[in-house]
Amino acid sequence: MSTTTAREQDESIGRLGEHEELPANFDELAQRLGVRSITIQREEILAEAGVGLSKPLQQAAAVAVLRNPWIDSIDPHSDLGPATERIAPVLAKVLTDRLLSILGSAENVEAFGKGAVVGVDGEIEHAGALIHTPYFGNILREMLEGTSVICFADGRSGPSSTIRVPMWHKAHATSRDHYQTIDIHLSDSPRADEICVIAAASTGPRPFARIGDRRTDGTVTTEILKGLVK
Repeated sequence: MSTTTAREQDESIGRLGEHEELPANFDELAQRLGVRSITIQREEILAEAGVGLSKPLQQAAAVAVLRNPWIDSIDPHSDLGPATERIAPVLAKVLTDRLLSILGSAENVEAFGKGAVVGVDGEIEHAGALIHTPYFGNILREMLEGTSVICFADGRSGPSSTIRVPMWHKAHATSRDHYQTIDIHLSDSPRADEICVIAAASTGPRPFARIGDRRTDGTVTTEILKGLVK
């Protein structure tokens, strides 16, 4: 995919529906918004601790790499809202489409997560702007038929880094059985003027989950620390 400057991104969106033909699909729209690549990662876990799983656990992630829409006007007091509203829903759509193509359907998904990594010339807030608002989260949640808040990871890095994205149950965030992560290697991104945006999902809990949750927990306070040391 070709890249565009921030000004070209704005002008392209401004022309949609006016002097320029609407894009044929969301992938084309994502490209117009500055996305240069989309990478899909899938893991199928067949065994744990030497014991085979009766039902393999599938984890998947989709990563969009795009030009930072705010890179040409870095200002820690600037309004990030307009670009967020234009770009984040499209990213959520194309990334969730990829997850569903791998995992089959929203019914197959039990856990989800999200992440973003901004290049070294951008602000951490630029990464957050594309995943921490309803313009991304609500789309991802609706398409995966979830109801809980979405856990996340974000940060700043140069190319060839790895980010560990957490996931939890899409309807029951306190279900410890579904606490899990997926490691994603960002081979050539983010470049200094880019952002990587990630959506992740899983078809089930951790293999052989057995640490309980709030339904089985007893009362635990600092009282249990008394008498353990002099």
